[in-house]
Amino acid sequence: MTMIRHELKQNKVSLAVWTAAIGALFAVCILIFPEMKEEMDGVSDMFSSMGSFTEAFGMDKISFGTLTGFYAVECGNILGLGGAFFAALAAVSVLAKEEKEHTAEFLLTHPVSRARIVTEKLIAVYLQILILNAAVYILSIGSIAMIGEEIPWKEISLLHAAYLILQLEIAGICFGISAFLRHGSMGIGLGVAAVLYFLNLIANITESAEFLRYVTPFGYAEGADIVSNASLDVKLILLGLCYGAAGVAAAYMKYCRKDIG
Repeated sequence: MTMIRHELKQNKVSLAVWTAAIGALFAVCILIFPEMKEEMDGVSDMFSSMGSFTEAFGMDKISFGTLTGFYAVECGNILGLGGAFFAALAAVSVLAKEEKEHTAEFLLTHPVSRARIVTEKLIAVYLQILILNAAVYILSIGSIAMIGEEIPWKEISLLHAAYLILQLEIAGICFGISAFLRHGSMGIGLGVAAVLYFLNLIANITESAEFLRYVTPFGYAEGADIVSNASLDVKLILLGLCYGAAGVAAAYMKYCRKDIG
């Protein structure tokens, strides 16, 4: 528990900044919806005729004139990308930073196993992700209540659940990468999240690349699909959790045998 508390304390500013930034953007999007609601039907018609661009963002499946449609695209992209970047950054450096900051020797002199170090650092990463998502969820519900709209509990909860699972998967993958790094790299973490995002856009644009949905977690966190079907793609989620678990397993195997200096 000592390392968990230390990691949370060390990253509290980063967590607060990311939570505030994503939460503020969420609130702004929701609060401006009433003013834009009457104009959204025209916007939906315009977007529906933009071919590949429309398909890339799933705007051919929903209406911007409804809160759920607006929320799925605008707010969904904020939490999807923002949450993915935060999860990647939190996980990709958590193991590697001990060598980068030359604190590994001090840490390993304590009577704790390497497996316990990995476990507590992983828990700390996942706790940060849970805190961010809980705060954003509460803020989004409060913002919807403020504008007087009926809260679509099922759709909103499914969307947030999908993005939470997405972040946990990306964190697991980047956590595994972190065990192989000696100096940490924010660029690698951001790159992983960005590549996975664009793979989903490619999968949406062309049927020949639809197999990419089985590679990227954004495939099961597609806001338009979730809202229109009012359900999650369990098969893709299970596959994604397997990818994340593989990353975590790789972290244990590598770090427990790693020559740390």
